[in-house]
Formats: sequence, structure tokens, C-alpha cells
Amino acid sequence: MSRPSAGPASPSSSADRRASYDVRFWKIRVRPGKRKTMYSIRWTVAGEEFHQTYGTKALAESRLAELRTSARKGEAFDVKTGLPVTELENELEQGDRAWYEHASIYVEKRWSKIGGGQRRSIADAIATATPALLTADHDQPEPDLLRRAMYAWACNPPRRRSGIVPQDVAGALTWLADNTVQVSALTDQDLLESALDRLAVRLDGKPAAANTIGRRRSVLSSVLGLAVDDGLLDANPLDRSNWSTPDAVRTVDPDVVINHDQARALLAAVAAQGRMGRHLKAFYGCMYYAALRPSEAVPLLKSALRLPAAGWGEFRLRESAPLSGARWSDNGQSRDRRQLKHRAKGDVRVVPVPPPLTVLLSDHLDEFGTAPDGRLFRATRGGLLGDKMYGDIWRAARQAALTPQEAASELARRPYDLRHAAVSTWLNAGVDPTQVASWAGHSVEVLLAVYAKCIVGRDEIARRRIESILGLEPGTDA
Repeated sequence: MSRPSAGPASPSSSADRRASYDVRFWKIRVRPGKRKTMYSIRWTVAGEEFHQTYGTKALAESRLAELRTSARKGEAFDVKTGLPVTELENELEQGDRAWYEHASIYVEKRWSKIGGGQRRSIADAIATATPALLTADHDQPEPDLLRRAMYAWACNPPRRRSGIVPQDVAGALTWLADNTVQVSALTDQDLLESALDRLAVRLDGKPAAANTIGRRRSVLSSVLGLAVDDGLLDANPLDRSNWSTPDAVRTVDPDVVINHDQARALLAAVAAQGRMGRHLKAFYGCMYYAALRPSEAVPLLKSALRLPAAGWGEFRLRESAPLSGARWSDNGQSRDRRQLKHRAKGDVRVVPVPPPLTVLLSDHLDEFGTAPDGRLFRATRGGLLGDKMYGDIWRAARQAALTPQEAASELARRPYDLRHAAVSTWLNAGVDPTQVASWAGHSVEVLLAVYAKCIVGRDEIARRRIESILGLEPGTDA
């Protein structure tokens, strides 16, 4: 039967194991919770207390009966893990791994293959699930310290290996190494659902957003997938789970999309915010006229431009600089320079530069030139733009350019909403969705799903085209 184990990071070998026949059992403890009632079995080995928690009374009773039977047979119990020695020896033969150790191995394997944003997401998911996978509560560190140790250290190999681990964090990591369930225990659907329930809640106890839950669940599935690959599990237990992720809201809200007059007013208001405002006018223009993501505009190089004296130009984009945080990036800065989103390293995305943006970029180059490495946009001291800097200027421009009612609404609340306006404009202009998807760096499927509510008037255009093919006069029946 699958069951949570009170074992250490990995079952100890018989050579270093200390055993005792002094085993005592207590009654099952009922632990009511907000979402469901849990049942804990408790016992001591040589005076050391151990416990395991289950989602049903039947599972708890069954496990307690197993342990009592081992004790009645005269089996010795391991003092460190609290488990029968024969059970640990079976685990050594079959192969198993504690959750803490397994999660650390997973992060280590993935670290060099992914960017800072993904590293941070993986750490969040693992640290959020871990409290549901503990095997003991004696001497347990405070929840905030446990999460900090798991999130910022256990799931961050360079920091963990730095040798500069705070004493309280080091203690929490040691406790975690000894007090998480074996990976095989996650075949128990009650335990698995307890972890999944954790993924659905924010740190403040409120329900997490559907996108957050989906991302966390995907990470957990990947971690368990490694357990299958390593022979610790026969199959991914999530494949059998009835626990479902809430549907995510994927569509762009039309209320955030500005029209062309509003866009021009906002860009003018940006330019009125002093020298840095003038410097960033073309930055925001790249998002509005060419649908660049902020992470694509930040590292934009002059060499990526094909800019005529007038008329249409084009971008040839090759890299992005997504915001991840200095702890999670390879360069120790808040942004990592990487390939384009959803593209292989070296892939190029060609995006048209309409005439108004050609003018903006030409004026920008005339006034500001480029950074030494050829970047068009830079922070005050020459580095990569930070989101706070361009966010502050955008908020000031919104207050200046929009009416009080518009400024209080969701209209273009984030610079990223300029990209939404660009894609919506292309779609509403009748540009083929395949072409729009190519320019925007989306798949056609995602494009139409995300921007479905922003396409206006297309049904009327479709009717007129059908009438034309049928040879009908507009507004007639024949």
C-alpha cells in the first residue's frame, strides 16, 4: 500500500542505522481543516516521536495496523526515521527518494536549460507544495522560514552552494532533508491532492489565479515525470488524479485596448516627462506600432533595424531580455538576455515598422544615438531598462493624457497593453491571422483565443463578402 514515509532524505544504509525495540503507539488524531479533515497516526521509537498524516481514517487505520504488526513480530525500528528496519531495507532494494532530495535534483537538472523566469516559477511551485509533504511537526521551523529556505535556497543551486547560507536557513534545510515524504508516497491520491490544494492558494490564503495554478501544476507534473524517468514511479500519479485546474482567463480584455487617438495622446504625454520621457517615446512606440513585448524592446539593437528615410521599415528580432530577478538570472542582473519567446536560439522574427514608427525611431537615433553595444534604449546609467523606470513614466503619462474616468479604468494600465492594441489593430484591419501570428510571435491558435474579444466588426465584413460571392445586392434577399 502506498503511504507517506517518515524517512530521511534517503533511506540510511544498514551500516549507519541505529535500531530500537522500544516502540509505543498512540491513538489516531483527528485534525479538522478548512478544506478537509486529516488523520494522523503517532508513535515513538526510543522516546523519539514520529507521525504520518492521511486524508481518510481508513488509510490511517491501515497504516497504523501495519506498524503495530511489525512491532508485534519483534521487528526493530530505525531510531532516525521511526520505520521498521525491514521496511527501510525494502526501500533500499526497490529505490526511492525523499521529496526534498528529489526536488533538489530536479532543479539542478533544469537550471542550466531554462531562463530566470522559469527558474523562479519552478521554485514557487515546489516551495508551495512542500508543506503538504512533510512527515513530522516536532522541531518544525516557522512556515515563513521553511518557505524561504525551500524557495530561495533549496531551489536555487548557486545560492545553496555559495557557502553563505544564513544559520536559520541552514537549520531549516537540514530539517527539510530529514522530514519530507518519499516520492513513492505521492501515488497516494489523498496526499497528492493535499499538495495540489496547496498550489491553488496564495501566500495570503486567498485563491490563486487560474494561470498561477496551472503553471504550478505543470511544474509538479514535470517533477513527478523525472521520478518516472529515474525508475522511482511506474507512472505519473497526476495522470490518474481527478483534481482539476480552474479554467484560465486567456482572452485579452477589450477594455485595456486604446484607439489610435488615445495612443498618440499617450505617446505625446510620455515625451513631456522630461529627457527620459523623450528617450522612451520610441520605446513605447515599438510596442504600439509593432507589437513588441517589453522584453523585446529593452535589448533592441540598431543592427536589428531596417530603417528607410521614410515609409515602411522592419525589425529583425533575435533576442529578448525577460525580467526574472537577480537571484534567478545567469548574469546576476534583473534581466537575462535570451532567445525570443517560443523560439529556438538564433531564430529571427521579422516585424514590419509602419511609417509613424519609422519617424519615431529616426528621431530617437538623431537625438539619443545608441549605447556602446548598439542598444536603442538604456537606463540613466546606460544599463538595461528596468520595469520600474518605464512603468513610472507610463503611469505619469496616463494621468496626463487620459480623462479622470479613463485613468481610473483598465485602459492601457500597463505598457504591455500597447502590444495588445497593436495586435488588435492588425486583426481589425483584416490582416490574415497567420501573418499577424508571425509578426506577434504567437501561434495562430493562441492568437485567436487570446484576442477573440478584441476583433470587432468581422462578422459584418464576412457577411458582405458572402453576399458578394453569391451575387447579392447588399441588404437584399435575392
